Amino acid sequence: MCGRFLLNASPEELQALFGYLDAVEFPPRYNIAPTQPIAVVRIENRQRRFALVRWGLVPPWVKDPRTFGLLINARSESAATNGAFKGALTYRRCLVPASGFYEWRKDPANPKGRRKPHVLRPRDGGVIALAGLWESWLGADGSEIDTGCILTTAANDTIAPVHDRMPVIIRPQDWERWLTSSGPVDDLMRPAANDLLVVAPIGDRVNSADNDGPRLLDPPAADEPKPAPRQPGLPLFDR
Repeated sequence: MCGRFLLNASPEELQALFGYLDAVEFPPRYNIAPTQPIAVVRIENRQRRFALVRWGLVPPWVKDPRTFGLLINARSESAATNGAFKGALTYRRCLVPASGFYEWRKDPANPKGRRKPHVLRPRDGGVIALAGLWESWLGADGSEIDTGCILTTAANDTIAPVHDRMPVIIRPQDWERWLTSSGPVDDLMRPAANDLLVVAPIGDRVNSADNDGPRLLDPPAADEPKPAPRQPGLPLFDR
């Protein structure tokens, strides 16, 4: 599953790349985590727009989001038949800009040890577009919240040594079709080309969602402090 990612492109670079109408300001983020706002590009009134949605999709039929597990990922192989995602897959697709994402790998030399974080970034730099879904949840009291998730697929040969899944990455030439077509898009939900991304080990700072900044991309150090324990909360699902 894809549980953390980064976006450190400037607002101007992102707007020029994705061609959305909105001129918005946002800071670089190096440790975007579930329940936090994520930037998405979606279609409104036939035009590309920038929006912030909470990472963790809430289907419209949920009565109380506080008691519903976080759907941060959707398996592309089953999303079309899963009641939590099938409506969004047809009508509410979006792009999730990212400068890279993180995965954790068991050390083959120490299989009983903690998983070690790795960053996966475009080989040539820049931004990739992760395939996303979004929904609007309406409460009985009139409250409204937009939420979203990221689609995943089987890992390609580059990612497989680190994790068996990876986010679906939509190629620039397919962005318009992904955003606007109501027809089948199964052919777009495939593993990315093996040469698109590079993988590098990083230090443990990324383990805590409270940490942010470019130092998260530094290679591991022998004297690195132990990460803060993860706080208990709702389970994360990749359905």
